Amino acid sequence: MSDKTDKIDKAEQQQRLSVFKTYKLYVGGKFPRSESGRVYEVTDAKGGWLANAPQSSRKDARDAVVAARKAFGGWSGATAYNRGQILYRVAEMLEGRKGQFVHEVADAEGLSKSRAAEQVEATIDRWVWYAGWTDKIAQVVGGGNPVAGPYFNLSSPEPTGVVTVLAPQESSFLGLVSVVAPVIATGNTAIVIASERSPLPALSLGEVLATSDLPGGVVNVLSGRTAEIAAPLASHQDVNAIDLAGADEALAKELEIAAADNLKRVLRPQPVDDWSATPGTDRMTAFLETKTVWHPTGSLGASGSSY
Repeated sequence: MSDKTDKIDKAEQQQRLSVFKTYKLYVGGKFPRSESGRVYEVTDAKGGWLANAPQSSRKDARDAVVAARKAFGGWSGATAYNRGQILYRVAEMLEGRKGQFVHEVADAEGLSKSRAAEQVEATIDRWVWYAGWTDKIAQVVGGGNPVAGPYFNLSSPEPTGVVTVLAPQESSFLGLVSVVAPVIATGNTAIVIASERSPLPALSLGEVLATSDLPGGVVNVLSGRTAEIAAPLASHQDVNAIDLAGADEALAKELEIAAADNLKRVLRPQPVDDWSATPGTDRMTAFLETKTVWHPTGSLGASGSSY
């Protein structure tokens, strides 16, 4: 009887239909489908079908801006230490889903499982690295300034605001995190346009962010045609900066012209030979403003000495 039952169970398992993963956008802490209802096919390095990804519209881009702006006040106003704790929690969640990302990166970039595992581990390490910078970057780029007068003169960094990030096209996960993490580590909120060819790791990152302590709207992930999504964001009056890492030369020039209308900060695309190399602080300082405060020192007692 037991053998017969086992055979029936095995037969039922063989007859099961495959349950394919449904990928969605990540906007304002929620997972909407594209407003247009469109999808496009995502294939692996050999041209094999992997999934249907949402093809974002201009309306999706505008919704992402609204969500990012709404989240900016709370995120930028949080203590740097608290932001670091939250980002470290994201790294913990990434570690727990490492196997899934290894599979997605291997398919997206045509890597062996071992090589993809190295990429994913480097990505998690990169996230931890930026988490550690949240309460240290102000000490590097801020400080007291010498002045000829009885004043304190202090400079401190502040986040720029809402930043659009075009994720690198060729590095679906490590490159993605290398451009997103520095933006939010310094208190900005982000609208991320995933790699057009390999968007799945970015969409899965949205699922990780949703199950961590990161407030909804701090990171918003859109997938689709890079040029179609980036154009309205580059000209949007409520976007403060744009990182053109994933744009080719022609698109970068077009977006830079559009961004000039409201004086956005623009980080032009720069060739990166090895995303695993230590990134430095450039991507953090690219989206920081410097606030300078003057304050009189005052005087102490009849001697006129000041502090």
